[in-house]
Amino acid sequence: MPAKIQIKRIYEEPAENDGDRILVDRLWPRGIKKADAHVDLWPKELAPSNDLRKWFHAHLNQYSDFVKKYQSELQSKSEQAKQLLQKAEQSRITLLTAVKEPDQSHVPVLKQFLEMLDSEES
Repeated sequence: MPAKIQIKRIYEEPAENDGDRILVDRLWPRGIKKADAHVDLWPKELAPSNDLRKWFHAHLNQYSDFVKKYQSELQSKSEQAKQLLQKAEQSRITLLTAVKEPDQSHVPVLKQFLEMLDSEES
C-alpha cells in the first residue's frame, strides 16, 4: 500500500494521525528539545547537502534552479530513500521541517521524490 506523505513544520503539535514523523532537515531545529519533537527518523543524508543549502540561502530567488540541483542530489540517494520508505511502517508519513516556508523549500521536492519511488515499488 503506498504511503501517504504529508508535510508539517516541526513547531506544530504532534498529531495522532502523523504516522512516522521524519525530520528532513540537515540541522536540528532551534528551540526544539529532542524529547519533545516525537521524531521517529532523522535521515540527514536525504536533506540538501551543506553546499546546496548554503547556495540556496544566497539565491532564494532561484528556486527552480535549487529544485533541479536537489533532484540531482536525490537521484544519487535513491537507496537511502527506499530504506526510509521501508522503515516507515505506517501508511502515513509526516515530513518535518523547521523552514518558515515549507512550500518554497526542499521538502516538497523530497516528498515528490519519495512518492515517485513509492509508486515504483507498489
